[in-house]
Amino acid sequence: MPKPELYVIFTGNKGRKPDKISLSQEFFGGADIDIEVKAKVIYESDTDDIINQYIIFCKVFNEQTKQHGMTQKAVTETIRICKDKNVLREYLLEREKEVVTIMMSLFDEEQIMKSFIRSERHDADRETAERMIKDGELSFEKIAKYVPTLSMEELKEIEAEVMQLA
Repeated sequence: MPKPELYVIFTGNKGRKPDKISLSQEFFGGADIDIEVKAKVIYESDTDDIINQYIIFCKVFNEQTKQHGMTQKAVTETIRICKDKNVLREYLLEREKEVVTIMMSLFDEEQIMKSFIRSERHDADRETAERMIKDGELSFEKIAKYVPTLSMEELKEIEAEVMQLA
């Protein structure tokens, strides 16, 4: 049986990051855990292999999303730049539409998750503001400091709802 090996591909800047990471060290302060996992970390290098090209693709993509946001333009610019730099060129020439479709679906999933988190946060903030308004000890300005996701208009709406229920 071949010896198992695990790898992590890191698409950021190496800096002073280690060549190997350990589950117990990274997440449990080095504690003795029942399952220990160690993985070799692969960083960008001077090689022209497929993994290095993938890392470069990810870095270009990160730069483009900073400029264009999570948009199709970021994806198409990433593909254009990478083809110009001969990064994954053959693959991108053959499967450009597929890559755009896959990356856009990842955006959709990420956007859905972000939207869900914002919605949950907003709901929690509304509940907090409602309790504060019912308590009656803080001004709207003070409440707004503690729940900055809510506008003054929303706070007034919550107050009106609270008054109707009282």
